[in-house]
Amino acid sequence: MALLIKNGTVINADQTLKADVLCDEGKILAVGPDLEAPAGAEVIDAAGQYVMPGGVDPHTHMQLPFMGTVASEDFFTGTRAGLAGGTTMIIDFVIPSPQQSLLEAYGTWREWASRSVSDYSFHVAVTWWDESVRDEMKILVEQEGVNSFKHFMAYKNAIMAEDETLVNSFTRCMELGAMPTVHAENGELVYHLQKKLAEQGITGPEGHPLSRPSEVEGEAANRAIRFAQTLGVPLYLVHVSCKEALGEISRARQEGQRVYGEVLAGHLELDDGVYRSDDWDFAAAHVMSPPFRPKEHQSALWKGLQGGTLQTTATDHCCFCTDQKAMGKDDFSMIPNGTAGVEDRMMIMWDSGVNTGRLTMNEFVAVTSANAAQIFNIYPQKGRVAEGSDADIVIWDPAQSKTISAKTHHQNVDFNIFEGRTVTGVPSHTISQGKVVYANGELFVEEGAGRYIKRPAFASPFAAQKRFNEAHTPTAVERD
Repeated sequence: MALLIKNGTVINADQTLKADVLCDEGKILAVGPDLEAPAGAEVIDAAGQYVMPGGVDPHTHMQLPFMGTVASEDFFTGTRAGLAGGTTMIIDFVIPSPQQSLLEAYGTWREWASRSVSDYSFHVAVTWWDESVRDEMKILVEQEGVNSFKHFMAYKNAIMAEDETLVNSFTRCMELGAMPTVHAENGELVYHLQKKLAEQGITGPEGHPLSRPSEVEGEAANRAIRFAQTLGVPLYLVHVSCKEALGEISRARQEGQRVYGEVLAGHLELDDGVYRSDDWDFAAAHVMSPPFRPKEHQSALWKGLQGGTLQTTATDHCCFCTDQKAMGKDDFSMIPNGTAGVEDRMMIMWDSGVNTGRLTMNEFVAVTSANAAQIFNIYPQKGRVAEGSDADIVIWDPAQSKTISAKTHHQNVDFNIFEGRTVTGVPSHTISQGKVVYANGELFVEEGAGRYIKRPAFASPFAAQKRFNEAHTPTAVERD
C-alpha cells in the first residue's frame, strides 16, 4: 500500500521545505507540494508537524553477553523500542571473544538479529590479532557489507586490544576502506585504579567513576588519534564523555585529521552525582563506561556538538536489570556496565537541543541520522527524506509533551536513566520501509521485518586520505 504524508514540513540536514511525501514499496517516490494520493493509499495529515528522516543510532548492544550475564534487551524488543522513539535503524556490535573467529561471531549475531523489527547493521570488534583476523576482515568487508571495526582500549584481561592489535587492525582498515572505531579508555590505568580503590575499601558504585577518571579517556583518545595519524587512516571515537577526549578530537581536526566523535544523550544530560546516591540499586543502575562525568563536562560536550567537533549522537544502549546489576553488590568492578536509551535519544536531543536553541532543526537531523549515515556510507539511502531514499521517516509533533518513565517505556529493562523527565517534542508516527509501525502511542510491528543493511567500503574520507598518503609516501635517498 502506498503512503502519502500531507501538509507537513520536511526537515533534512541541509534544507527545510513545505512538502508532501509519497512512499511506496519501501522507498520515497516523491517529495513536493500538493502530491496526489494513488488509489488505495494511506494518507497521514502532518499539518503542524515535521517530517524527518528516521533516527540512526550508530551504537547499540542488543542481547550482548557481557560480564557474566546477557543484556536484557534482545533485537526484537530493542528495535521495537527504537521505533517507538523515532529510531528506524541501529548499528549494533559483533564482539568476538579473544581467539574466536570473527566470522563465527558475526554469524551468531546475524542469527540473533533476525528477529529485528527495524533495519540494522553491524560494526565488528577486533579483540585479538593474527593472520586469520586479517583475512576475515576482508571477507566481512567485501562479502558482508561491514565497513567499520571496533577496538576496545579498556577491559583488560577480557576484550582489550593491545597497541600491536591497534596498529595491525588500523592498517588493515585503511587497506579495506573500513572505518576503525575505538572505545577510548586506558585499560591498564583502569585496572590499576580498580585494585587501588578495593584496597581502600571502596566497593560501592561510587568506585566506578573514581576508577575511570576523565584523564584515562583523554590519554586513550590521544593515543588512538596519534596511531591513526601515523598510519594514515580516518578514525571514529565512540561515546566521547569528557573535555579531555573532546580536546584531543578538536586538536586533531584543526590539524587536518579526519577524526569523528560520537556523544551519548546520557553523557550530555547526566552528571556523576548519580553514583553518590544512598540507594545502591539507583547508583548501580547508572554504571556504564565511560561513566557520567562532573557537570562541567556536559557543557563542553554540548559545545562540541554545536561546533561540529562531535558529529553523531548515540545511546550505547546496553540494558541490565536490577538483579543483574546486583552481581557487583560487593565489588563495583563486577557491576555489568550499561544503560538504556534507544527509545529516548531523539526526544532528549530535541528537548535539550532544539527547544533550548542549542541546535537548529536541521542540525538535529544531522546529529541524529544524516551524519551517521554519511560516515558509515549509507547516505542518502538513510538519513534523508528525498526521492529514492528508504521510506524510514519520523513525523514529529513539536507541541506534544511526554514524561519518560520505566513504567511506560518499551525498553526491556526495569530502570530509565531519564526517569521523570518531561520532554516537549515527540514522534507521532514512525514509518519503517514505508509502513506505519508506530502511531499515536501504539506499535504495529512484525518480528523479523527488519533488514540487514550492507554498508559499502571506501566512504568518501578514504579517497581523500589515500591521496594524502600517496602524496606523503616516504622516499629513499639515492647516494653514490
